[in-house]
Amino acid sequence: MSKARKQGDPIASRIASDCLAVRVRLLNRKITSIYDEALRPIGLTTGQLNILVVIANRGPLPQSEIAATLQMEKSTLSRNLERMRSHDWVAAKQRSSGRGLELNLQAKGRRILERAHPLWKQAQARSKTILGSIGVRSLQDAAERIWAR
Repeated sequence: MSKARKQGDPIASRIASDCLAVRVRLLNRKITSIYDEALRPIGLTTGQLNILVVIANRGPLPQSEIAATLQMEKSTLSRNLERMRSHDWVAAKQRSSGRGLELNLQAKGRRILERAHPLWKQAQARSKTILGSIGVRSLQDAAERIWAR
């Protein structure tokens, strides 16, 4: 093994120790897995829950607005919506402007949201325990700064 390998590459070491993207990605994967595990018994994912929440709070609205709100790739959103429409959680109808589709929460979507709520609360509590109160507040502050832009 070379001397450089034993000591580690200084650039790679700096990136590994300081990179916010790596930390956010790891945090995202860990926290999302907690919510996905909690929601699995009712056949819902964290991404789908987020979509239902946006539609319930702001719908009916176009797919492009959901994607923008959640900072979600359109292809990822389309895959989720296809499954959600097949379960009759959401419905799509032609927009009054004639351009694109509007998505609306269906009665089954409302019921799955109600079933998800206690499971979400459990995942929320577990996530807060992992993050600690300072971590939760820091995360909330950072998200609010991003949404304000």
